[in-house]
This record gives sequence, structure tokens and C-alpha cells, in this order.
Amino acid sequence: MWEDPIVAEVRKVREAHAAKFNYDLMAIYRDLKEQEKNSGRTFVSYPPRRCKSVSQVASMQKQSIASKASAEAT
Repeated sequence: MWEDPIVAEVRKVREAHAAKFNYDLMAIYRDLKEQEKNSGRTFVSYPPRRCKSVSQVASMQKQSIASKASAEAT
């Protein structure tokens, strides 16, 4: 099976970073946040959005299909 060298490199770096912190997710998180803070870059965080319910999505899909059908009919 073909292996993407870029993906392999990213996985190798990720594995080494996780091993450095004994696979402790909180320690990894704190390290990444510290790197983020020290980078000098501006990071954007958007406010959470409420998920649409299944019925809302179904209704939107029906409206979309109906509008496409009427557009094709004209």
C-alpha cells in the first residue's frame, strides 16, 4: 500500500511529541497552548454555535430540493 511521506512525517512528529509527555493529554495540551502563546501569532477563536436539530436540517433539505425543482421547471 502506498504511504504518503508527508502524512508519515506528521505522524512521526506527533508520536514523538506525545511520547515526550508520556501520552498525557493534559500535558500535551498545555505544551501546545504554551507554544501557541510564545509564537507571537494571533489565534482566532469563534463563539460556539448551536447545532441544528435533525428536523431543522430535514426541513432545510426539503426547501432546497423544492426550490431547485421549481427553478428547473421554469
